[in-house]
This record gives sequence, structure tokens and C-alpha cells, in this order.
Amino acid sequence: MSESTPSESTTFDLVIRGARVLTPGGTAAHEVGINAGVIAAVEPLGTGLAGRETIELAADETLLPGLVDSHVHINEPGRTDWEGFASATRAAAAGGVTTVVDMPLNSIPPTTTVPHLELKREAAAGQAFVNVGFWGGAIPGNTSDLRPLHEEGVFGFKCFLIHSGVDEFPHLEAEEMEKDLAEIGSFGSLLIVHAEDSRTIEQITPVPGRHYSDFLASRPRAAENAAIARVIDAARRTGARAHILHLSSAEALPLIAAAKAEGVRITVETCPHYLTLQAEDVPDGATAYKCCPPIREAGNREQLWQGLEDGTIDCIVSDHSPSTLDLKDLDNGDFAVAWGGVSSLQLGLPLIWTEARKRGIPLEKVVGWMSSAPAALVGLASKGRLAVGADADFSIFAADEAQVVDVTRLKHKNPITPYDGASLTGVVRRTFLAGAEIDGVTPTGKLLRHAVVPAVEPAELVQTKETRA
Repeated sequence: MSESTPSESTTFDLVIRGARVLTPGGTAAHEVGINAGVIAAVEPLGTGLAGRETIELAADETLLPGLVDSHVHINEPGRTDWEGFASATRAAAAGGVTTVVDMPLNSIPPTTTVPHLELKREAAAGQAFVNVGFWGGAIPGNTSDLRPLHEEGVFGFKCFLIHSGVDEFPHLEAEEMEKDLAEIGSFGSLLIVHAEDSRTIEQITPVPGRHYSDFLASRPRAAENAAIARVIDAARRTGARAHILHLSSAEALPLIAAAKAEGVRITVETCPHYLTLQAEDVPDGATAYKCCPPIREAGNREQLWQGLEDGTIDCIVSDHSPSTLDLKDLDNGDFAVAWGGVSSLQLGLPLIWTEARKRGIPLEKVVGWMSSAPAALVGLASKGRLAVGADADFSIFAADEAQVVDVTRLKHKNPITPYDGASLTGVVRRTFLAGAEIDGVTPTGKLLRHAVVPAVEPAELVQTKETRA
């Protein structure tokens, strides 16, 4: 069915035609017309839209909306030897990601005040190959900075309930977290929480060394479960929106599902490494796999997939948290010493699609979890969908093409990932921003600001596949 009624004389800047175009209504044969960087027409294949430029999809290609990755550590300024805006956004584009939201750490300074936000924007200017938004940070003592950051356009605020890994971004105690959540709720924004309970973990004596099982025992499910319970209680008491970052413990799913059913304004993400890897397979000393919370056992992984399918988990984002090779302690392989973070920004779509198709999950669902759902989470109404009026951000994806990951060919800065050598299905062939192909040479990404609008209700986030502000 036609989504628009262009006049016969309309000539679009770009027309894309193909048998597989993934719109909010499903995958079908369509022609898409683009003008001035915006989707202006979506018509049945054969309509004959005229374009100054035309792209015919190959028989094995699907046109997808650009993915939205709301959890990326770009680390610039301050730690650009770990990553930077140019390398991170090139990697994003190569993976079909057209919008990223940058975490407030591990840059120096962290994004905890308006002047620090301006420094980050200055660093990003002229370097972004995809669109970039910014999270603010909630740390001890900066409650009065939260509203000004919101008014300057951050998409919400991140806090930790445990040491963040860098001293310049201290964690909040539970009482501080609730106070900041109430403040953030007063102006309709969102608190996103690294939910591991510091006291639970402090009671465990970590065992240094090369055995992944020892590291896993030092970050138990109980720590996640306890922290998530605190976040839910705080969201219940304040009525504000809270979001659980990088869910690893499947034991927390019933608690989250019950809170959602009760109407608590809680949303949840998980990440490719928790859905594709399993603790049983991590080799001794393989610190590329280290992240916090950790990759858990195979049975836990399957429960996370079930949590996605039943709607308890809302979206999938990368938590791309790179570092230099020396910080991964590759020479010794000591999990207690190595930096905790998985680099996967470029690989998210083929990683998740490879696993999803084994489970009979269609590509439409995968794209919903990785595109429209994170766009809705951060209030980007014009992103995450191929529909009239949406931004013309999209990729051309060969869903059946095989690839073997070669870490030396990935675009992120430091050549390490636990996926080196992995056999995956699905290849992003081309990525477009505002209707123009991203060439990796000329940065055309915009620095995004959040519109100051009323918050989205959690039920709408869970139930809708359309993005909205």
C-alpha cells in the first residue's frame, strides 16, 4: 500500500528500488524516494519513481533503516589513544549504524557539566561520519548540573552503582541515585544505570589470574540482581524513567517483567556479547572477552534471548568500550588486571543476525531491537524507520552473505575484539546518511541535541515499533 502520493512530475534526489525494503509494516518490494536528506515517498515496486540518482538493490540485498547505538564509549577528548570520534564513527558506519550516543566517560573531562559537554562537542566537530548524540553523567555532587545539561541537549544521564573503572567518574550510592533520579524526572529526562551492587562485590575476594571462571565468580548475578532491584524501587518511588544498561543476569528478568507490568517506568538493554558468547568457551588469558558485568553461561544467554522475545528486554546496543592493547594485559592475560570492555561497534548486526536466524527470529525483529527501539528510548523520532518524514539514514544489507571477522580490517582504533576469526552471516555493503553514501573520507555526521519534550511512557516504548519523541 502506498505511503505517499507524489505527483507524476516529482523528481527525487535519490530513488532506491528493491524486492526487500524493511519498513515499519514489514519487508516488501518498494521504491523509496529521498529529497533533501529525508524520505519523501515509499511506494510499491513498479510505481516508477523518478530520481536524479537511482539505486537498484541486488536480489540478495535488503534496505534497512540505520541502526541506532545508544551505548558507545568514544573516549575523546582525553583518551583518544583508546578511541576517537573519527575511528568510532567510521566503525559505526561500516556496521550499518547511522546514529550513536556517546557515553559521558571515559573521556577527560567526563560529560558532567555544560562546559565539559562543550569541550566534547568541540572535539567531535568535523570528525563524525555518523550522527552523534551525548549522554550526561550523574556523579556525586553534580545534581545542580543535571538540568543545565538537559537544557543543552543531552539525551539523559548515566550513573554507576559501583566503581566505574576511572576515578574521574565516581559512582553514586543508592540514596544519591534516587535523589538524582527524582531531579531528572522533574524535567522529563532519563537516568541510565550501570547496575552492579558494590557491597555484594566487595564481599568477594577476587582471584587474579588467567582463568575466566575466577573472574566470573568475582562479578556474580547477585550483584546485578540487587542493584536492579534498587533501581526499580527508586523508579517506583519517584515515578521517573530509569533504564538498565547492559543486562547480563537473566535472573533479574522476572523482577523487571513484574515492574513493567506494575507500570514502573523501567526499560532494559542487553548487548551482542551477552547474546552470542558464553563463559564456557572463553579461553584462559583471553582478556578480549572481559567486560563488566561479565559474559555468563550458555543457559543464561538463552534466557536473555527469551527476555528479548517476550519484551522484557527492550533493545540491543553495543556497549563498545575499547582501550589500548596494553590495558587489556595481553602479555599476562590476567582478568583481574585487564580493562573491562568489548569492542564490537562494527559487528553488532551480523553478530545478532547470525544468532537470531538459528533461533528462527526474523530480520525485522533484529532491526527493531537495534534500530527503532533504541531510537525510541532516546526520543529520536526521525530515526530508526524507513517511512515518509523520517531521516534518510539506512544501510544495504546482504543477509545471506558469509564473512569471517578479521580484526585488522575493522575500523575501530585498537585491533582487538573477542570476535576475531568468527564466522558470521550478514554483510553491510553500503551505509547512507541523509540520503548520501558514507565514504569514510568526508565526515557528514551531525551532532544531535535532544528535544526538550515530555518523556515517553514505558508501555509505549515496549509496545510500539514506531519511534517517537
